[in-house]
Amino acid sequence: MLTNKARYGLRAMCALAQADGERLQAHAIARRASVPEKFLEAILVELRKAGFIDSRRGHLGGHALTRPAGEIAVGDLIRAIDGPLAPVRCASISAYEPCVDCADPERCSIRALMRETRSALAGVLDGCSLQALSEREPHESPMRA
Repeated sequence: MLTNKARYGLRAMCALAQADGERLQAHAIARRASVPEKFLEAILVELRKAGFIDSRRGHLGGHALTRPAGEIAVGDLIRAIDGPLAPVRCASISAYEPCVDCADPERCSIRALMRETRSALAGVLDGCSLQALSEREPHESPMRA
């Protein structure tokens, strides 16, 4: 369910959380997070556009979190990178699309189960801050899947 892109994004964000406000250049984030630098750059652009990181160019530039890691929900990071958390579009809150072959979405038992699944997943991911996730993660090593 979690794409490599989101996994790499979470690793990068943990590296920034562990940097205690220090700006890190992409190559340093890539090394600390065990993420391919070329792939990481595109992810950092998305995270910047979503408002999670601030990026500055130049020798003294780099990337830093825009707010404390304790205020950033892991669920929000995954949504910014991968999109909605729902396993199917008909169960999504933010990107709802009905199934083309469903006669009655309001009475569909599959949709009801998938909505419960989405709610449970969102509860866990939205209840975990980037700070809490980064404290689980040993410094400068990749996350375990």
